[in-house]
Amino acid sequence: MEKITITTEYIKLDAFLKFAALVGTGGEAKMLISEGLVGVNGETCTMRGRKLCPGDRVDFQGEVFEVVRG
Repeated sequence: MEKITITTEYIKLDAFLKFAALVGTGGEAKMLISEGLVGVNGETCTMRGRKLCPGDRVDFQGEVFEVVRG
């Protein structure tokens, strides 16, 4: 599991995918999320504005990324 450090209280799911360099554009993030290809804390998430807080885990393309606060 890879840890992704944020410096804010939370980060939205679509912004997280871009911040972690998992996608190249916000449009790509929106598409992948709406197609149900991203999971949060073990469940499929289709809300691109979902707020991720430290401790949340994102599942994407067979990898798990944990949000941590730096």
